[in-house]
Amino acid sequence: MKYLNIFLLLTLLLSASSGRSEYQLLKTNKPVKNRNLSSASIEYKILPQDRLEIVFYKDPSQSTETETSKLGESINPNGILVNASGYVSLPLVGKVKLAGLTQSQASEVLKRKYEKELNAPSLYVEILNKRLFVLGEVKKPGVIKIDKEKMMLFEALAFAGDLTDDAVRDSIAILSHTHKGGIHLRKVDLTNFDTMNYASLMLRPNNIVYVQPNSWKKFKVASDNYTSPLKTVTEVAAPFVTMKYLFE
Repeated sequence: MKYLNIFLLLTLLLSASSGRSEYQLLKTNKPVKNRNLSSASIEYKILPQDRLEIVFYKDPSQSTETETSKLGESINPNGILVNASGYVSLPLVGKVKLAGLTQSQASEVLKRKYEKELNAPSLYVEILNKRLFVLGEVKKPGVIKIDKEKMMLFEALAFAGDLTDDAVRDSIAILSHTHKGGIHLRKVDLTNFDTMNYASLMLRPNNIVYVQPNSWKKFKVASDNYTSPLKTVTEVAAPFVTMKYLFE
């Protein structure tokens, strides 16, 4: 019986350490080529299904009673949805395509549109649903809302409650969308300061940060899968074994 237990333990260790883990995402046999992101490439561009706040600014010289807090007036406080084709429908100017533009570019496009209908319009476009996602071995995985064009990787991990003890720290995976509709994968080593640079640590809206589990986490999950049936059998049999000893 002793040798059988040792054999089962060795089998468990080998099976847990070999092969790919079902709990490790973004596995690939292709080499991962990291690319540096410039400030221009970081600037967020409007996508279909984004929700925009469009604010018109009043000229305070036109009314002596205008309060500073009331200089801006939003077309819709809840935001205006960019449809699947990339257009928004607005009063006076109708449908305008804004997908693919930055916030400042969208403001200029709408300003030119409204100049045909209004005298010296002044407006501002803000994307309301900018966010990124942190998954894997962090203490609070989920969605992180951001109110700026970019966020540092360390900031995102701080919002996610920091890394767990089972996290792989030298290969943080970051998924981002390309302009051609594809997906780009890059990896960051947080254990080596010499290989870090500002561009590699920058995140932009809709990025997905995935922190992989280490081999020990894989072993713990695999061992639990193997021992769970044995635990169930033991728990079911325990009352009968106890009764047997009581009546002997």
